[in-house]
Amino acid sequence: MKLLGTLEGDNVFVVDMHEENLDASNVLAFKEAVQQLLKDQARVVLDLEGVRFIDSSGIGALLSCMRQVAQQRGEVRLCNLSGTVIALFELMRLNRVFRIYDSRADAVAF
Repeated sequence: MKLLGTLEGDNVFVVDMHEENLDASNVLAFKEAVQQLLKDQARVVLDLEGVRFIDSSGIGALLSCMRQVAQQRGEVRLCNLSGTVIALFELMRLNRVFRIYDSRADAVAF
């Protein structure tokens, strides 16, 4: 699983995901990698620019990230979602759960 975490803006931790899919085939690797990256982070942006497909297990992993950060009184924002991923989020009304931004700059501007 290729995840890269960097600090940007006013202490916002941005995670870049370099996978086309977030599904049952790689969700365990994602969870393990992201849990370590998000440890002690309260302001997180997940940049999903390369992700073209997410299934229910992938959505569960994103919700798990949200819970982990919320325990630290933080917030997770998503950015650069593809059209198919946005359509899925809207269908499942997850656009009401996650804060979703078109650009990384907008998401980082907490």
